[in-house]
Amino acid sequence: MTGSAGYDLHTHSLISDGTTRPAEIAAEAAALGLAGFSLTDHDTIDGWDEGRAAAAEGGLDFVPGIEITTKYNWKSRHLLGYGIDPAAGELFAALARVREARLGRAREMVELLAHDYRLTWDDVVGEFEATTVGRPHIADALVTAGYFVDRSAAFADVLHPRSKYYVPTYALDTVDAIGLVRAAGGFPVLAHPVAERQRTPTPVDAVRAFARAGLGGIELNHPENREDWLPPLREAADELGLTVTGASDYHGAGKPNRLGERTTPAETVERIRAGVATPR
Repeated sequence: MTGSAGYDLHTHSLISDGTTRPAEIAAEAAALGLAGFSLTDHDTIDGWDEGRAAAAEGGLDFVPGIEITTKYNWKSRHLLGYGIDPAAGELFAALARVREARLGRAREMVELLAHDYRLTWDDVVGEFEATTVGRPHIADALVTAGYFVDRSAAFADVLHPRSKYYVPTYALDTVDAIGLVRAAGGFPVLAHPVAERQRTPTPVDAVRAFARAGLGGIELNHPENREDWLPPLREAADELGLTVTGASDYHGAGKPNRLGERTTPAETVERIRAGVATPR
């Protein structure tokens, strides 16, 4: 038996940069009365088994997902992929390269920060089990050391792209990533295209290019999207036939975003599944 409050299609566990286990996300989703959720950790699916088992135990529908690090015209664009084949070799080889690059970049940033802060690599990784290591883990270490009150403050002060401590990282081209998700039997959705943390909104021309490459949906109902930037993308989504999704981008204590604060209706989830080569 499932709830009636829709699906939260964008959540993160401690397998990437969240602070809770996949099973804890499932338990919270069940307590909220959600119909289901998707675990979309960054560049990894290592939490799927736990998330799926916990969802089944709680009477929830589990939608397997991932959030892929991509760039387009030198701008960061994140891509959600639903229902991908876990045996898709080409996609996961590309993701392994992304994770390796993120790890190296994190080490470089810690080395730079260590000139001004008492921070070591062991402080960052500790004993956690994340498959994907990134800036949020550095932020958490800085918070633990007492330098900042929370992740947001650390990002605003020393981890933003214009900081002297910032190191760029390799990312897949967004168009290429869309093709890889489709080749893996999945349904690609552009994540938070007008998030307020971005200096500019995702251009409509970029969305058109993504649609030509096989983009299936766009995450317009997201707590960090700027309302004043949304109208052109709503028009483009309608014109291009893109499925509009909603989600919280939940990170546990890592972000103020609350699980289930934005959701996607069950009928939309069914359309997403219909767009997956082999329903999973």
